[in-house]
Amino acid sequence: MHGLARKNRFLDQTIDARARLMVLVAAVLLLATYFLPLWNLTMFAPQYPEGLRLDIYSYTLVGGNHGQDIKEINVLNHYIGMRDLVNQEFTEFQWMPFVIGALGLLMLRTVVHATVAALVDVTMLFVYFGAFSLWSFGYKLYRYGHDLSPTAAVQVPPFMPPMFGGQQIANFEVYSYPRAASYAMAGTIVLLLGALGWAWWQARRAAPRDEVAGPAAS
Repeated sequence: MHGLARKNRFLDQTIDARARLMVLVAAVLLLATYFLPLWNLTMFAPQYPEGLRLDIYSYTLVGGNHGQDIKEINVLNHYIGMRDLVNQEFTEFQWMPFVIGALGLLMLRTVVHATVAALVDVTMLFVYFGAFSLWSFGYKLYRYGHDLSPTAAVQVPPFMPPMFGGQQIANFEVYSYPRAASYAMAGTIVLLLGALGWAWWQARRAAPRDEVAGPAAS
């Protein structure tokens, strides 16, 4: 019971200005997901020495060379039986911007209410969201490389495009790396965890004084 009471007392505590500032900066970083790409895939081949580029945002796909690269990629995908890369295939684009916005509002709510419980809630929600988003991206890549048409003009073994780094696929070198918005989301997680760690350290530092004051007051 004493341990449960201590836990509840910690969750009810108010976070200080430093922790609130970290949460506020974390919320501001999320704005990057509305303007900057989350991920980039680039494909090189002898016939494409300058590469074909695809930027993935939280709400859309954008091809390099003023959108022409995505059209060229889809032509190549057709030959090996891959589905076209179109926004309609990515259900994530329909909910991800709204979820990010909701999490940003929860962070602002945490800054206002300034309790450890609110900070724990939004931190855990954001960690779950980040983990699910990475899994969803990887699963989408896997399905694209494995759901190949059996009647395609060029038959290739099922494959999974890389999530990180490079990979040789047929005569293409494919490179996949996170972009600015993903780094901003990573920074958001670091700041939230940092604010939570700071709140825990502040509580630990105040605990001996509370324990001394408790018996004295009784």
